[in-house]
Amino acid sequence: MKFELLDQVRDQNPIAFNISNFVTVQDVANGINAIGGSPIMSEEINEANAMVQMSNSVTINLGAFTEAQLDQIKAVGLAAQDNFKPVVLDPVAVGAVAYRLERCNQLLDEFPVTVIRGNAGEVAALADVEWQSKGIDAGDGNADVVAMAKVLANKRNCVVVLSGKTDVITDGTKVTRVYNQTDLFKLHVGSGDMLSSTIGVFLGTGVDPYEAAQMASLTFAVAGQVVAEKMEQPLAGSFGPRLIDELYLINKSTVEAVGDFKEE
Repeated sequence: MKFELLDQVRDQNPIAFNISNFVTVQDVANGINAIGGSPIMSEEINEANAMVQMSNSVTINLGAFTEAQLDQIKAVGLAAQDNFKPVVLDPVAVGAVAYRLERCNQLLDEFPVTVIRGNAGEVAALADVEWQSKGIDAGDGNADVVAMAKVLANKRNCVVVLSGKTDVITDGTKVTRVYNQTDLFKLHVGSGDMLSSTIGVFLGTGVDPYEAAQMASLTFAVAGQVVAEKMEQPLAGSFGPRLIDELYLINKSTVEAVGDFKEE
């Protein structure tokens, strides 16, 4: 685990271009700022190439897209490919809605992505593994989450971050498990979106995608756990703002001291 990447993010202040969804856009932007990135958002196809060119990474969130927006998303993905910019894809609820799964797979066929970040239901759907998703939540299933994350990573030639009680990061061969967690992540809508955008910030430093995904996932998980442990009682409404505070305050020493992970 390259703990120094957190300092590198803050030294470089990478520009993180996000196609976000209207439900969580403010949390995503503030989270990017807090961790050390510089957020920029757009839904306009006519500036797709300019936005990609000025950015260090692209994160695409499929939480609330329309058919019209798919043209912009495709244009951004192709521009990222042409300009050699890393792309994070967050395939929100593709395990629960067939239309979303169809459109997501079409996008993945159009342009390559660097990282896919999803919960177990979303990863299972993209890996063609049986699973019972529940809306935007992971749902239930009996499949080996590490195995299905590897299947998707090899299928799409990318890094996969499967987030849950234990986060799984894999490039199809190597695997890292992050054990830091809090149930409050499930109570704050947008926690997953913030994790995806955090991964985008770390990718924007230009380091190896697997190492960026490792450190981003660990840093985000540690921040959430630290906030939860400081709370006298679990307050869902207070967790989001305090998570953003902790993303700003967290440092390499805290991640090293609190981080609980296993590399395989």
